[in-house]
Amino acid sequence: MSDFIYLASQSPRRRQLLELWGVRCELLLPDAGEDVEALEAVRPGEAPATYVQRVTGLKLQASVARLKRRGLPLAPVLCADTTVALGRRILGKPEDAADAQRMLSALSGQRHRVLTAVAVARPTARGEARTWAALSRSQVEFDDWREADIRRYVASGEPMGKAGAYAIQGTAALHIHHISGSYSGIMGLPAHETAQLLRAAGVTLAC
Repeated sequence: MSDFIYLASQSPRRRQLLELWGVRCELLLPDAGEDVEALEAVRPGEAPATYVQRVTGLKLQASVARLKRRGLPLAPVLCADTTVALGRRILGKPEDAADAQRMLSALSGQRHRVLTAVAVARPTARGEARTWAALSRSQVEFDDWREADIRRYVASGEPMGKAGAYAIQGTAALHIHHISGSYSGIMGLPAHETAQLLRAAGVTLAC
């Protein structure tokens, strides 16, 4: 059994959720020379579910290699990636305020999917790593946002760094008419799927 895991994510929300669930985690962030953003490039015609699972797998491989390179104590490594899909259109993190406004205008009054892929690896002293993976699928429906509300929300800075240009735990929730699926998955780390993977990897949870 393991008493801690490595979290290979800069998302404070994921770390907060893990701590809430009684999981002690150490951050395993990229080295200065690593181009993690390049891993998130979308391939032409790639389906959203295929995309988010592929990116998460690549991030996990890079993280396990990082762990070995640094010579850190062995423990399970967790990676996750979230994408918003409007039909087959993938809405990642906005490049700037104008991009965020375009995304939110497209989502206004629409139902869209939020896909979060989670993957866990347990490296061994022999240099091998057993892996487990899962995909959470949820739906979110926004009401009709007024353009003035969108501009005000974008000006708050909250959309930046968020898939689909919004955070469900923030003020964007005031415009969410309906959700189905995993609330924590929409935040970026689905509780049920993550618990299953961590238990499989030998991690002790709060309950």
